[in-house]
Amino acid sequence: MMWAVRQTRRFARQYKKLSDKTAADVDAAVVSVQASPRIGERKKGDLAELRVHKFHSGRTLYLLGYTLDEGVHLIYLEAVGPHENFYRDIKR
Repeated sequence: MMWAVRQTRRFARQYKKLSDKTAADVDAAVVSVQASPRIGERKKGDLAELRVHKFHSGRTLYLLGYTLDEGVHLIYLEAVGPHENFYRDIKR
């Protein structure tokens, strides 16, 4: 069964600010997460529900944070951005 994808408001705001090239790379990362939702690394502690998929756009490492709802096969895109301050910002 195919997983559905939903965006949070935070993700939508961050995505809107990305360049076209980076947005295309994010789209490709979302497709790979949708195909295999457990591809991302599961976090611990405060962010225990969060999974993070790492990918490169140009020479910059980007992180795609998402959560899974196993019951209805739904992926919630929580945040996207460069590695710098990613975890600090997502805790807010």
